[in-house]
Amino acid sequence: MKNPLLRIRRDGWQALGGIVVVGGVVASILIWIVMPWYTRFNQGVTVPELTALSYEEAVATLEEAGLRIGIAARRNQTNVPPNAIIDQNPKPFSIVKPNRRVYVTVNAQSRPKAVVPRVVDMSLRNATIQLENSGLSVGNLRYESNRFRNTVLNQSLIAGDTVDKGARVDLVISDGLGDTRVRVPELIGLRLPEAQQRLQAVGLRIAEIRFQSVSNDVVPNTVLEVIPDDVLLIEGESLTLIVAQQQGSLEQAEREQASVEGGSRDSLP
Repeated sequence: MKNPLLRIRRDGWQALGGIVVVGGVVASILIWIVMPWYTRFNQGVTVPELTALSYEEAVATLEEAGLRIGIAARRNQTNVPPNAIIDQNPKPFSIVKPNRRVYVTVNAQSRPKAVVPRVVDMSLRNATIQLENSGLSVGNLRYESNRFRNTVLNQSLIAGDTVDKGARVDLVISDGLGDTRVRVPELIGLRLPEAQQRLQAVGLRIAEIRFQSVSNDVVPNTVLEVIPDDVLLIEGESLTLIVAQQQGSLEQAEREQASVEGGSRDSLP
């Protein structure tokens, strides 16, 4: 028969061992979990600056600081990007408890939209006006060879697309010069109107007309010299004409010059 005292002693040691194990577990929890949390809880957390961040950036910033986000309100402000933080509570650099929720005001205003107009084949001036009337602006200008000076050849945004107002549209503009060479027609001895017509026909321009006094045996207002005297020029280039002027014919010469220059502006692009 077993001794009852030995059994009681053995059961006592087992119970004591169980108490020690349970106590160790509890102590571990207190040391490794409860105490660090309690320490951080008493220390507090500094609220970061969220204003001007996007909502997604604000969420990430708060999570990194051990805080949470909450939306207090949505407002519409056109001078602030959509989905950006306008205000926050608590204010930046406040000290709060860990896991505290920071309430933010978010800008819900989306940017106004504009429909891109077609400005190809317009003059640069008219294209600029058309874009500005649509709430857009002219961006970078790139020039390419084409005889129709200051005409829009291409645009970076497709006509009819919807974009944010204020967007910039890059344009390709004609420099007024073609990509081919043309032969300068024979102009010596021609009167101004006829010389102007021949230059227009080959895509050349009159840049300046200079009058030179001549004797009475020379027909007035006829071409005496062409500058430059090159045989071939690039399409769209300009020439200077030296024109005969007799005494007393200045008024007539000025009228013909005005007629030529006016015709040049109206007929040339």
